[in-house]
Amino acid sequence: MRQCALAVLLIAFTQLSLGAPCDAPAKLVDGWDVETSATSAGFDQARLCDLLKDFADSKVNFHSLVIERHGRLVAESYKRGKDETIYTLFASSTDFDASIRHDVRSISKSVVSLLWGIAQADGKTPPLNTPVLDLLPALANLKSQGREAITIAHLMTMSSGLNWNEPSTYNSRNDEMGRYWRSSQSRYLFDRPAAAPAGTLYNYNGGGTAVLAQILAERVGISLPDYARKVLFEPLGITNWEWTNDVRGRPLAFAGLRLRSRDLARIGRMVIGEDKIRGKWHGKQIVPSAWLIDSLRGQIDMGNELGWQYGYQWWVGKIEAVGEKRDWSGGFGNGGQRLFLVPELDLVVVITAGEYGKPAIGREAYQLFKCVVGALRE
Repeated sequence: MRQCALAVLLIAFTQLSLGAPCDAPAKLVDGWDVETSATSAGFDQARLCDLLKDFADSKVNFHSLVIERHGRLVAESYKRGKDETIYTLFASSTDFDASIRHDVRSISKSVVSLLWGIAQADGKTPPLNTPVLDLLPALANLKSQGREAITIAHLMTMSSGLNWNEPSTYNSRNDEMGRYWRSSQSRYLFDRPAAAPAGTLYNYNGGGTAVLAQILAERVGISLPDYARKVLFEPLGITNWEWTNDVRGRPLAFAGLRLRSRDLARIGRMVIGEDKIRGKWHGKQIVPSAWLIDSLRGQIDMGNELGWQYGYQWWVGKIEAVGEKRDWSGGFGNGGQRLFLVPELDLVVVITAGEYGKPAIGREAYQLFKCVVGALRE
């Protein structure tokens, strides 16, 4: 996707053309209010039109872009593109629209964090400083070499220190693949040497999410999808969703969730909240505000060139917007799935794509996010 430079003739064309891609989102019977004008939402109308035309014309395999601000949908665009579910071997082309579910892949991890926060408020989960192996008596023989010091918080922040290889591209040495069919995902994670003391080094590790989900389901007494339905999706009015299972029938806590783009934006709006209270949705507290403040705050440096940090299953960074550096938080998924939140700007941006196993999509998705933020006037 090209950079965000404006072309005067192109802007004039998009503003005057009938059916231009900067039209207001469709008013559907799904509870969303829509903005009839991007200007009223604080966007530069011309820049947003240019951005949306770039998105529609892009050769990048993006599938959707949804922009929400102040509780209203400002813009949305869907495209035809090649896609694959987490178990399919071959991609097929789909005409995406607001009604179609999409893999969100590792944004599932951020949803697990939301569920943990809800359960914690109900007194159903142990404190974050609890050593994980104290909760897994079947793994008592693994309490050595520093594994006994790994806490729930370390799994939340992907800083367990365990030797784990999970690149964004598929290969035979990817530890992610073993989680799908091992009989004990917790033993699969902990039965490996420590590469660093717990809490000292960030290393992307979805195995920790699987263990968190196992502990959560045991403590709440129902399956992860059933708990998500009861305490998160139904309160938010999300009815069209799916949580894919692995080959043993266990929900893929770390990557199996499928949602419509508008419903992913609904989750983002709830996280940002109402009346400056995070986790509040239509007057009801869905996720505890204190949990979200901690979750969306950088807990450990990720060690990348952008200076990003990691919270409790959320990515954290800063972006230039309306003349200042602003904090953002995000749920990231393989293939270009993104849920960006900028609480200070009351902004939610959803991106879906089909570039699975291709790290370059991360740069494209972040550039698209920067273009959205760059279109703001206030």
